[in-house]
Amino acid sequence: MIRIFCRNINEFIDIEGGTSLAQLASSLKNRLDFNPICARVNNKNQNLDFPIYQPKQVEFMSASSDQGQRVVARSLCMLLYRALYSIDPSLRLHIEHSISRGILCRLSNPDGNSVIPEQSLIDTLRAEMRRLADADLPFEEREAPTRDVIEIFRRQGLDSKVALLETSPNLYTTYYMLDGVADSYYSALAPSTGFLRVFDIIKYHEGILLLGPDTANPDMPRQPITQDKMLGAYEEYILFNRAIKVSGVGELNKAVRANDTALLINVAEAIHDKYLGGIAARIARLHKEGGARIVLLAGPSSSGKTTTTKRLGIQLMTNLLTPKMISLDDYFVNRECTPLDESGDYDYESLYALDLERLNSDLRRLLAGDEINLPTYSFELGRRIERERPMRLESDEVLLIEGIHGLNPELTSHLPQHQIFKVYVSALTSLSIDDHNWISTTDNRLLRRIVRDHKYRHTSATETIRRWPSVRRGEEKWIFPFQENADATFNSSLIFELGVMKDYAEPLLRRVPHDTPEYAEAYRLLKFLDYFDSIPASQVPTTSLLREFLGGSSFHY
Repeated sequence: MIRIFCRNINEFIDIEGGTSLAQLASSLKNRLDFNPICARVNNKNQNLDFPIYQPKQVEFMSASSDQGQRVVARSLCMLLYRALYSIDPSLRLHIEHSISRGILCRLSNPDGNSVIPEQSLIDTLRAEMRRLADADLPFEEREAPTRDVIEIFRRQGLDSKVALLETSPNLYTTYYMLDGVADSYYSALAPSTGFLRVFDIIKYHEGILLLGPDTANPDMPRQPITQDKMLGAYEEYILFNRAIKVSGVGELNKAVRANDTALLINVAEAIHDKYLGGIAARIARLHKEGGARIVLLAGPSSSGKTTTTKRLGIQLMTNLLTPKMISLDDYFVNRECTPLDESGDYDYESLYALDLERLNSDLRRLLAGDEINLPTYSFELGRRIERERPMRLESDEVLLIEGIHGLNPELTSHLPQHQIFKVYVSALTSLSIDDHNWISTTDNRLLRRIVRDHKYRHTSATETIRRWPSVRRGEEKWIFPFQENADATFNSSLIFELGVMKDYAEPLLRRVPHDTPEYAEAYRLLKFLDYFDSIPASQVPTTSLLREFLGGSSFHY
């Protein structure tokens, strides 16, 4: 007998060696108030067919948990692939990125040419997915020598997976089988297709949008929202990736091994300059016509807003405009007037933590040509103090304001809107692990924040991971609903950055204690980074946005 501790019921349980997590969950079904889709074993994510041979700590996870939602999303992707393979095995499925509350998928033929799906194909795919879900077929996890898995994927036409595994140092590779068809995902899948009865697929621009269960109403699929500007920003970079023939991690690793990363880095940095130059030219044109005197830059945590603001300022100077900058932080209300969040703590990410009346008054006066005295907020004292900080906005000057609320119309509701230009900044990661495994923008930003918080704030990866859900809740409330209000969207991701970030993030993630809940996320990120070959940070220029997180920037922060 083996003694395990189940966190869900807060008890020790004796089981036979070799008992699977699914069998354990079945024995506890009258004590669990949900149907588990996966579990954490010693704070590592595992499929439910995982067998237990030694004493462990087990925590079962529901489909509505953060981990469970990722399991559902990956499992739906394999369900879609299996359905497509049944209908037309010559078609290739490319799962690109999350958008509009779903996952964008595209099709191509064996020659790599895009195939725009007809509605009839989408209807047939949906029906086949439902048939597979109703059949309750198992996702079978298998392991085989990497060379054998490469041949399996090559026979199925999964070229991006072949390219990835050809750069893998692992002798053996884990993959999944569903109804005789193979695929691979970098973390756990659902036990069977019967867990995937709530979903939808719809035509979305030139592709397909895969929609999972709505978190607020799990019995219904999510309803898409309009994110055309976000889609445009993604597509610009995906076209760039295809042009340089680096769309997946396998291709990136091959570029590293061929010593081609210096050129790749220079081209990626030039793309940033090109897009920022285009935004600056638009602002300059509107400014000449009497508008765009205030530029608001907003974006989620670790999107690179600060460096984007500084580099945009340089581009404005090349258009004969002088940038001036103010910080929204100086417009915080006194601490005792700060709104409280659901936990009763001060909510500094709330729009109403700012003195909107004072901000709008100062900006109106600047637009009128008056001189103002900028406030100064003391975080140590928790209140605003008045110092001599005069400012006037001359005719050839543009005011740049960086902050998370820049796209919220309430922030500058009392200003003439033709004088406002809004820029949304986010790391919209266009690189994929392979054609069926996209890289989450959230993961990219979290890794940036882990590295930055350690370097500049002496914060451990454990603490950064612990705080991340709260950060994400604030973004969902105060940033993401206003993305489409932007006049321009700047994608701050860099195709090479995760190869550079690897050497910085891995040592920090390895320090996360195994006995903490945060270890599950650290372990997942370590497995993710294991796909990448390292790229030397010495090749990254001092003006790169990535330097905001790594250090060594020529900009002053």
